[in-house]
Amino acid sequence: MTANAERYLVVRNDEEQYSIWRADRELPNGWQAVGDAAAKDVCLNRIEELWTDMRPLSLRTFMQVNHG
Repeated sequence: MTANAERYLVVRNDEEQYSIWRADRELPNGWQAVGDAAAKDVCLNRIEELWTDMRPLSLRTFMQVNHG
């Protein structure tokens, strides 16, 4: 399989942090696939669209609760 043919998944953890993962590998604990497998550049573009706030969910929640 060539690098251009490799398929990736966009994955997200419980802190709503995103990454890509090769589609032919088992997902690591704590990560879930978001959408279907695609080319690497497609997945990276999707992450750019989805991950608009780089702060972990726990920090965003803390800031919202404590700083309104």
